[in-house]
Amino acid sequence: MNNPKAQKLIKKILEDLDHAGIITNTLLEDLKQLRPYAVEEKLPVVAKALRLTHEHLEETYTFDIPIPEDDPIEGEEEEFKKQEFSADESLMYLINLIKNSENEMNIEEIREYNEALQNYEY
Repeated sequence: MNNPKAQKLIKKILEDLDHAGIITNTLLEDLKQLRPYAVEEKLPVVAKALRLTHEHLEETYTFDIPIPEDDPIEGEEEEFKKQEFSADESLMYLINLIKNSENEMNIEEIREYNEALQNYEY
């Protein structure tokens, strides 16, 4: 996201998460304020991620979505097990992806978050 106001808001969200973790009231308001910037910049994947994240936090009061796993390298037999994760770290990772959403690889990971959020069973 390129808008200076959006970048400032993203910085605030990341600092809040780093210092205090997920505080839903503040975070919900910040995500609501950030979404119109994504719409304005014509970033539908980002706008959807912000909406789904907002709805998820409103419902669960946490971010119960792990960081997407890398695909295994072909030929490697290593199995990926569902690992424990930090809700704060996963949400910070998503916000950092959004911060640098002009990167196509980041958009792909945001899509993975969107899919996980849509498939989450409450």
